[in-house]
Amino acid sequence: MTALPASPLLDHCPPSLPAAHYHDPAHHAAEMAAIWAREWLYVGRAADLSPMTLRRVTVGDENLILLKHPDGAVAAFHNTCRHRGSELCPGDERRLTSRLITCPYHQWAYALDGRLVRTPFVTETADFRREDHGLLRVPVHDWNGFVFVCLADAAPDFSGVPDLGPAALDNWPFADLVTGHTLVKEIACNWKLFWENYSECLHCPGIHPELTALVPVYRHGVMSPAEHPAAAQEPPLRAGARSWTTSGRPCGREFPTLTEAERSAGFTFVTLLPSLYVVAHVDYVRAVSLRPLGPDRTELRAEWLFPAETLAARGFDLEDVTGFATTVMLQDAAACEMNQRGLRSSRIGHGTLMPQEFEIARFHDWVRRRMAGPQQGEPR
Repeated sequence: MTALPASPLLDHCPPSLPAAHYHDPAHHAAEMAAIWAREWLYVGRAADLSPMTLRRVTVGDENLILLKHPDGAVAAFHNTCRHRGSELCPGDERRLTSRLITCPYHQWAYALDGRLVRTPFVTETADFRREDHGLLRVPVHDWNGFVFVCLADAAPDFSGVPDLGPAALDNWPFADLVTGHTLVKEIACNWKLFWENYSECLHCPGIHPELTALVPVYRHGVMSPAEHPAAAQEPPLRAGARSWTTSGRPCGREFPTLTEAERSAGFTFVTLLPSLYVVAHVDYVRAVSLRPLGPDRTELRAEWLFPAETLAARGFDLEDVTGFATTVMLQDAAACEMNQRGLRSSRIGHGTLMPQEFEIARFHDWVRRRMAGPQQGEPR
């Protein structure tokens, strides 16, 4: 095959990451410390958080709470009281009855900004300073209503996290979108395998008949027209289709704020490693996030976001929207689990990347840089 002049294809076939890095518990622990404890991680939509309610979330190996202030700002803290370490929110959610976060164990109370303000039933001696015993705050960043936290003391610059830049989805009306459906599934694979599968379409002709019927370029086993001469002639979506739905029809009114280029593209992917990708269509948005549960287990969460008026419209067909992507994601999940099982072989030291897997090579470089630690003058 002759690559186009602007082709992103690799000019060699590099080795993949070592097979043991997908199932070895010690290496998984090292990744959790070097990547998942240092990067910005997606934890939910701000619109889905109720004001004055604590929500418990697990991030990496940490137990955290999210708090939405009355003004809409979101804060995050470690879910531990500074007295003797009890959970502040022992259930999934806890409604606050005042502007205090009160420990259910011994009633120590904290202001909404985390300051310790009350220590009932105990004597505060001269060496005890309340300002030294506030809640342990976690950095938070809101991007288009997607809430991210970072477990590191010094969080990296968020502007470098979205692969297309922080303004890539500015024309989508995220402030007006609500969650209309959520899918949660545990996949028996390492978290990196999900991203590798996401990063190539060599598998698309064999794994995704529905997807390749809707997106013609995927029939060629590539993700973009620049990768294959024949793919350069393909339209973004099949004739007559406007969105990623089973029917190809938009599920509601198309967003009027999109540019003609965004509208004609059919879909826009933005990747925010290591925990989220967003695919924005002309009528709705889907967000897919990951949470590692172990070396060979990953939680997959998909959220479909719609304008409220679309959800309320007569004749709205939720299954037409969610059924299509659910089918594709379950196919991907099965492929990742098949890949995981194969990597358990004692005879495979590593795989081999082909030229079309340039995005996987970039992902592997991203992982290697973070496992090696930041180098002087080099961005993470």
